Amino acid sequence: MQLRPLAVEFIDYYRNITSGDLLIPGTGLPNQQDLQCLAEVATLSQGVQTGSIWALRMIDSWGRLPAGMLYGNLKDLGNFDECIRVNQLVASTGHSLRGKYCMAKLLSGNMLAGNAGALGMLGVQTAICLPASCTGEHMETLLRQLFKQLLNIELSTDTQLINAASCQTAERESLDGLAIFTIVLMCVLVAALLLATLYDYFLCADQKHLPALVKVFSARANSRALFRIVDSKTNPNVIDCLHGIRCLSLIWVIYGHDYIIQGLSPNINLVDVIPWYRSPFSMFIIHGLFSVDTFFFLSGLLVVMVALRSMERTKGKLNVPLMYLHRYLRLTPVVAFAILCYMRILPLLGAGPLYKGLVSQLSAPCEDNWFWTLLYVQNYATNTVCLPHSWYLGVDMQLYIISPLLLIALYKWGKKAIAGIVVLMLLLAACLFSMMVVRGYSLSSGGMSDEIYFTTHTRASPWIIGLIFGYYLHVNRGKTFKLNRLTVWLGWLISLGLIFTCLFALYPYPANGNHLPIVNEAFYVTLTRIAWPLALVWLVFACKYGYGGLANSFLSSPLWQPLSKLSYGAYIWHILIEILNGGITRTSTYFSDYQVMLRFWHDFGFTILLAYFMFLLVEAPFGGLEMLLFPTRAPRSQPAPAVKSPRAEPEPACIEIAPALEPKTAPIN
Repeated sequence: MQLRPLAVEFIDYYRNITSGDLLIPGTGLPNQQDLQCLAEVATLSQGVQTGSIWALRMIDSWGRLPAGMLYGNLKDLGNFDECIRVNQLVASTGHSLRGKYCMAKLLSGNMLAGNAGALGMLGVQTAICLPASCTGEHMETLLRQLFKQLLNIELSTDTQLINAASCQTAERESLDGLAIFTIVLMCVLVAALLLATLYDYFLCADQKHLPALVKVFSARANSRALFRIVDSKTNPNVIDCLHGIRCLSLIWVIYGHDYIIQGLSPNINLVDVIPWYRSPFSMFIIHGLFSVDTFFFLSGLLVVMVALRSMERTKGKLNVPLMYLHRYLRLTPVVAFAILCYMRILPLLGAGPLYKGLVSQLSAPCEDNWFWTLLYVQNYATNTVCLPHSWYLGVDMQLYIISPLLLIALYKWGKKAIAGIVVLMLLLAACLFSMMVVRGYSLSSGGMSDEIYFTTHTRASPWIIGLIFGYYLHVNRGKTFKLNRLTVWLGWLISLGLIFTCLFALYPYPANGNHLPIVNEAFYVTLTRIAWPLALVWLVFACKYGYGGLANSFLSSPLWQPLSKLSYGAYIWHILIEILNGGITRTSTYFSDYQVMLRFWHDFGFTILLAYFMFLLVEAPFGGLEMLLFPTRAPRSQPAPAVKSPRAEPEPACIEIAPALEPKTAPIN
């Protein structure tokens, strides 16, 4: 605690640096890069002693020992831009000395050999700035010697002080072939959009005679379709409240994912997370995963309603290959383009102390596993999912693949098929329960949670309940239901009781600092994946048949419809915005619910703008081309089925906190 700033100690200690100081043990004689690093560190030391501004900037950019370590301030980011902008021509060598920014560990649990007391429990990091010619191994060697001299302790060899992969300079990597292809493809799509829009605006007076291909790419025509409000009075098949439910679930996904980004930020008050976790409000964030169940419910509901209407027109015939092809063509162009942008465009959009590390968590898995995402089997095929919030798309696609079997059964056998489907749901619920109890899977057990969170057989219950409810609405379409006041009040009380039980049943455990037994958690997870969609059943029923009151007025507002149409794109792209805004952080942050709310609003606003742009650029044009290729499909005026996104996420999203038939929704991860 009595150290001077680390940069000052470094320069003072290596005032007369020699090759012996830099030599990595076991490497023999110094190589050319060792000598260049040695020369530049010596030049830096000399520049500091002579008061050269460039050298003082390098030293000034170092982080300090964070103030308030015992309050959770464990990172000092220094001054990122001051470091990487150093570019000094060294006259003696003719080369430029550039700054390299890295984060170095000062204290951690396994860094100090022996008993380090309370300080050994911390994971303190600070920024350092050294010449770019020095590798991570060079920096590691220099810092280890410095710490040994200053602290008079032996450092453990188990922990690296420097993560070389996170070090950054002002130089950018050259664009590879895939990055160039992505940029060219984007330019081609933008050019098509601009040409079609200009033709539409200036050369076509009658929109009824607009050429089909121009209409597909025209931003004017697609925007008109996006913002067109459909009145349920003119189409009884439209359930207005679904738009509001979908949009609120998307907001929940994005908001929940923002808490994750805030948790990865350099907060100066990490200890405040503990009382926050024990607060009632935290239950809304921790259980944001129910937004995923909402999307599954909507997906199953819309799939059966749309498909059964089509089967009635065709006397029970179902073109299954065309169903699969249509769905794949509707979902995949957006996902494929997103993979390209997350891999190659996102790394070019920003910079910062945290940027490279955050971006690599998204882009690195795509290098090897992108094809699993395009095949929609990523939730089973790999543990490192490309676009992690896209797991929902895999689950939803797999449920869609088996849906023809259930649809044919419902069409032929009706209530008998319903009984079989209910038995199937109960068997899957029993499978989930037994997996948790027998194998010890838990949502709080890191990697093991993937087995019960991302797998289709453990997430099918909400989708099946939506399927059954959709069948009920289909067979009773056109009917009116006269319910007395007691029945209505009882329905709302049960529905709200299920919702609040799902959200707050576990609250006593974190509030009292107790651990949740695995059997208790198994009952909770299994039953809530049934209880939550059952609560939504009454909500949708009440809103559709005139018993929704204020809830229906709010959820059925026409203002939700444009956002509902953008929900798929918003789910896919919201993680890009959150990583971009979180990665460009330059200074320490403060954790509070209000600060996360501020983060949410700018993330949500830019997400909607990006989703709108990508809707015009990719989603609407490819959807229009698909309609041109398959003109015999059902008219677009009929309600688009299902959910096109998880959150995830939100899936995303998430929020998907990642994140259907023609699904256009999004849940959380």
